Amino acid sequence: MTVDPTPRHELSPYLYMQFMEPLGTTDGSVAAGWDFGGDCWREDLIECTRRLGPPLVRWGGCFASYYRWREGVGPRDARAPMHNMCWGGLDTSQVGAAEFVGFCDQVGADALMCVNFESDFKPYWREDPKGRSRVGDAREAAEWVRYCNAEDSAERSAHGFAKPLRIPVWQIGNETSYDADPVDVEVAARKTVEFAKAMRAEDPTIKLIGWGDSGWAPKMLEIAGEHLDYVAFHHMFNPDSGHEDAPLRGQEYRRDPQATWDRLMTAWEVHEARIRGMCEEMAGYDTPLAMTECHFALPGRNRCEVLSSWAAGVAYARMANVHQRYGDRLRIATLADFCGTRWQVNAVMIPVPGGESYMMPVALVMSLYRHHTGARALDVKGVPEDLDVVASRTGDMIYVHVVNTNRTRSARATLAVGGMDIVSGNVFELCADPEFEVMEGLSEDIVPVVRDLPRDATWRFPAASVSAVELKVR
Repeated sequence: MTVDPTPRHELSPYLYMQFMEPLGTTDGSVAAGWDFGGDCWREDLIECTRRLGPPLVRWGGCFASYYRWREGVGPRDARAPMHNMCWGGLDTSQVGAAEFVGFCDQVGADALMCVNFESDFKPYWREDPKGRSRVGDAREAAEWVRYCNAEDSAERSAHGFAKPLRIPVWQIGNETSYDADPVDVEVAARKTVEFAKAMRAEDPTIKLIGWGDSGWAPKMLEIAGEHLDYVAFHHMFNPDSGHEDAPLRGQEYRRDPQATWDRLMTAWEVHEARIRGMCEEMAGYDTPLAMTECHFALPGRNRCEVLSSWAAGVAYARMANVHQRYGDRLRIATLADFCGTRWQVNAVMIPVPGGESYMMPVALVMSLYRHHTGARALDVKGVPEDLDVVASRTGDMIYVHVVNTNRTRSARATLAVGGMDIVSGNVFELCADPEFEVMEGLSEDIVPVVRDLPRDATWRFPAASVSAVELKVR
């Protein structure tokens, strides 16, 4: 298995971002992670997220379509609760811009803020049940940028934050095209220009993401492209779709482990087709892609239960390899929702009322890759059967991500680097029974095992394993 050391496209660290949204009554999410007695984030969540190591955390989602940011700033005892119109219940407004940025600072991540884009033109989000407007216009978005990023924001200083909060990336519009009767793309694109101009007038250094899903990308770029740094799309999908059998549904995945494995191992094909389709839509434009939400969308008692299994972790690793292969165009990406109390699509689970936060299989994979990935992608040739392999490089270090896609059989490979000698190597290996399910109390049963690579650079990758191999070369 030979790695070509010639650097190809750059790889963005933002390929391992996480997505935080107040999910109301459906999942504890942000509320579960906030210590309301101490007015701070739960330390177990902070520590778990530090291990995960996200370079970027996004705030928003559907919640952003009716979120008025001033309700979440200023003295906490003066903040009014708001109706969580998509996810149910009330949001306490105790976590706003400053608290979110504080979380990002504690875990070493950049912040990505999704603004209220005129309620994404959805009539059902324009007013709350009490008749109060939930529409945020371009002026409101610009004032939010000023509040967070301006050196001299009097409003922020009055709230006790003399220094800027510094949010470098902002998204204009969340799933704006998703509706039975969506707004016209030309209207949305011209509104995007209006928002972009107003927001950049307050801080010309910010990076802006415009909405381009559902075939919108070409027209969005034609009208608003000069104002955008990224085009966003989402991918929530079910690998069972289009098949008469559905081994991933509910608890069916427990009945036939091999059938479950086989279906999960096809997920990367669906995912790659989605990303490739977006690249083809944007032919002729150089604007990078931002997949700011992505996960399996499977039915189950707690939404996508099979995703607690290590088999799903291996499937997610194959999807992460797809991200690296398309890293020349895909610059921001995730594979999960971020944190919560029960959805298996979460990267981190937060036990309530107490307990230690822990990483789900998707987070274990993202953490491994995040900490063992180079700055530029490389080609790999001669890959043995059953292995899914990508490689990258920073200086004299080469990183090889190896997924053994065989559920029961190990795979032997000898690594080589074209025209270079391997001075030393380490293998960071995640491996478990594919049927093993991560849950509270068992969260530390899958941890990276570190071993030295033999001098002959030959390694046997265990069945159903995900490995990061670090090679020092000369």
